[in-house]
Amino acid sequence: QVQLVESGGGLVQAGGSLRLSCAASGSIFSLNAMGWYRQAPGKQRELVAAITSGGNTKYADSVEGRFTISRDNAKNTVYLQMNSLKPEDTAVYYCAGGQWIIDTILVDYWGKGTLVTVSS
Repeated sequence: QVQLVESGGGLVQAGGSLRLSCAASGSIFSLNAMGWYRQAPGKQRELVAAITSGGNTKYADSVEGRFTISRDNAKNTVYLQMNSLKPEDTAVYYCAGGQWIIDTILVDYWGKGTLVTVSS
């Protein structure tokens, strides 16, 4: 089993920045990819950014150049640095862990989510 705990969400004005953290514990050796998904009200959950155990990254087109995913293996933590935030980035952000398949994550574990609200 793997436990994922997110932190760092909150309210920020458009153009501002936030950094989300995801602390992983348990059988994390079973994971070869970690990522961040988000779900806005009335919309499907979407992959925002992912990072593999080898350090390869993938971003949604809507966040490319504004968001950066990184990992600290010593701390078993994955980060999502979000800059130049827009109101349309408002959503619940979920940390996910699983297996990298082609260009997405086959998710085995989810965090409970953290709310990001961007005001205009």
